[in-house]
Formats: sequence, C-alpha cells, structure tokens
Amino acid sequence: MFSTTRALRQAAAHAERTPSIRFIGRRSIPESIDHTPRPHPASPSGQLPEGFGKNGVGFKHANFSSYRQHAQQHGPLQKTIRSSDSIGAASGSQLGAVAAPKGAFFDVSELPARFHRQPIPVAELEAVESGGASLFG
Repeated sequence: MFSTTRALRQAAAHAERTPSIRFIGRRSIPESIDHTPRPHPASPSGQLPEGFGKNGVGFKHANFSSYRQHAQQHGPLQKTIRSSDSIGAASGSQLGAVAAPKGAFFDVSELPARFHRQPIPVAELEAVESGGASLFG
C-alpha cells in the first residue's frame, strides 16, 4: 500500500529546501564601528560609571569586562572558582555585601507605602466573581 500521505512525505524529503529569509550582502564584520564606551541611552545620569574607560592611576576599569568582574547585583556577579574550592564552598557573607545603594530597592515590599498595591474593594471583587451580574441585580 502506498498512501497519499507517504508519497507527500517522500516528495517533501527529496525536494530542495529554500529558506524563507534572504540576507542582503556578504557576511562580514564592518570595519568602521566606533567601540568607544558610551552611556546607555536610558541611563538616568547619562554618564558612564566613575573612572570607566580610563586606564590610569586611581581608575579601576579599563573596559566593560573589567567593570563586570567587580560589579554587584545581590552580591558579586562573578567570582573565580579555584581548584581547591567547589561551588557553594563560600558562605554568602564571604561573597560580599548585598545591601542596595541608597535610593535603590531589591524588592517591591521595600518600597515606600505610596508604591504598595492598593486593596481591592469588596464590591469590585463581587463584580469580577459574578461576571458583572451583581452590578445589575
């Protein structure tokens, strides 16, 4: 038996596949890209971190990789794992401070009261649970 579905599958398997996406031009890396560090367009200060991009006395970071090695978000982002250590060998307090900078918060519950969720009135809950029928009854 030779079903139609089987015939279509065999025809599709032997057909030459043409991709839907077509790329314009050759695949090459442009040479005229400016790699100088710039602040993100959505940055609140519009400036790079202090000392970023300068490799001199008193400046800690010469590039983004160096900056990321020392950046913190709920503790250090990256720590070197030595051969004598295993993952989890160091306690949380040994990894570094976890305190948020002034004006920054890690959790919604730490925000001032004006940013907390407002309680939902009982009448609105009843309207939602009844599908709006309680408003007309």
